[in-house]
Amino acid sequence: MYIRKAITAGAMAVLLSVGLTTAAAAKDLTIGYGSEPSSIDPHYHNLTPNNSMAAHIFSRLIEQDEKQNLTPGLAVSWKPVDDLTWEFKLRQGVKFHDGSDFNADDVMATVARAPNVPNSPSSFGTYLKGKTFSKVDDYTIQIKTETPYPLMAVDVSTIHIISNEAEKAATEDFNSGKAAAGTGPYKFVEWVPGDRIVLERNESYFGDKPEWQKVTFKPIKSGPSRVAALLAGDVDFIDNVPTTDIARLEKEPDLSLSQGISNRIIYLHMDQFREDSPFITAKDGSKIKNPLLDARVRKALSMAISRDLIVDRVMEGVAIKAGQLLPEGFFGVSPNLKPEEYDVEGAKKLMAEAGYPDGFKMKVHGPNDRYINDAKILEGVAQMFSRAGIDTSVETMTKSVFFKRASKGSPDGQPEFSLVLVGWGSGTGEASSPLKSLLATYNKDKGMGASNRGRHSNPKMDAVLDEALATVDDTKRAALLAKATDIGIGEDQGIIPLHYQVNTWAAKKGLKYIARTDERTYAMGVISQ
Repeated sequence: MYIRKAITAGAMAVLLSVGLTTAAAAKDLTIGYGSEPSSIDPHYHNLTPNNSMAAHIFSRLIEQDEKQNLTPGLAVSWKPVDDLTWEFKLRQGVKFHDGSDFNADDVMATVARAPNVPNSPSSFGTYLKGKTFSKVDDYTIQIKTETPYPLMAVDVSTIHIISNEAEKAATEDFNSGKAAAGTGPYKFVEWVPGDRIVLERNESYFGDKPEWQKVTFKPIKSGPSRVAALLAGDVDFIDNVPTTDIARLEKEPDLSLSQGISNRIIYLHMDQFREDSPFITAKDGSKIKNPLLDARVRKALSMAISRDLIVDRVMEGVAIKAGQLLPEGFFGVSPNLKPEEYDVEGAKKLMAEAGYPDGFKMKVHGPNDRYINDAKILEGVAQMFSRAGIDTSVETMTKSVFFKRASKGSPDGQPEFSLVLVGWGSGTGEASSPLKSLLATYNKDKGMGASNRGRHSNPKMDAVLDEALATVDDTKRAALLAKATDIGIGEDQGIIPLHYQVNTWAAKKGLKYIARTDERTYAMGVISQ
């Protein structure tokens, strides 16, 4: 049986297969994928489709396996040499796709560029700020911090390494292929936006060479169209199988399905930094003070949402309702936070206490091509808000437009929208990742709040988080992360958690996919049997 209403939050990555037979003979692989990256530049946008594609072309110092365990990459070893210093020994004999040698200079160029890419919708600065990199020799680097920092290896595992010759390259140079020479398992061949990305196997790759000599990624935004392409044999493998098609496809003898619980939370960000919020008015259209500044209103919105209905009807049972940043079983989750119970009358009462007995009028925004059923989820949430007395309308758009506007769309460079639906997959597998990016006070210099599109800010939470990030003892750090989560969500309702995604991939008979908790779709993970 496929994961449906009986999903347990403690499960991690369940692989389920149907109709697997002999291995496929072809050495070319065509993938139909639902979310095209916005760039080949590995530092432009900290977004799962971008990171997934980057992993084919560029290597990291430390890699992550399908369960996000850390494994050697361009670094063969790493260790703390004192309380404030980490040392990484680099792999020798590695060459970039252009034939140049990899060494410490490339790492130094990467960390100089990654936090500072112009027009980045979501920067990698979160993982690099507060760290001072130095070259010891050609194959040794050290990283110093002002306080003990136990997450160094995890942070380093998020950054793809470029050649030092590409340090000043523009994003467009990566997109055209001019600067897209990495050390990864595949070489860039071409990108025709909206049509295909073509890669060829790097025969000089330092790691295990992937099975496929040539991989063509074909972006197919529509879920039914992806399924149709697979059934017709136009593609060999697809990601983001629509929830409505899972039951049917598991009966197809010529297909195999793989499924895994993700660490991605789907949630709502709310405008918490300006009194005149651009998409909120009184019901008659007149201006009012932004009600989302009041934690009681934010709590009321959370109470107005039936997560059971979203999971059962919108997600076809293929999701887990959420009450915090990560599912049960991940590091640093709070034992105190459970999914909010649906209570529309309680929501109305809280609204009245906050001074909005008649509600207000609001337009909410989100992408329509990024997350599983994203537009449908937002429409369902809007209907629930309306039942609680908030006249709510919905505007969705393609992710390439949405993220730019949601991050820096206002004339002053601030987030444009009043309330947005977004998702976050933890690149580290612990609560520090979403806490730093989504709820910490926005501070570009510190690399905090890089994706905090609601600009939630609580100095009390920041202080607890800072303490957690400097705590080496795992038990103590987990407790501090849980406490920060209790403040940011339990007390502040800084975001509204909705559910955790469960992801499904499908392939033609003879292939299977190794499901990943980070949701990434890798050609390297498609194997024949």
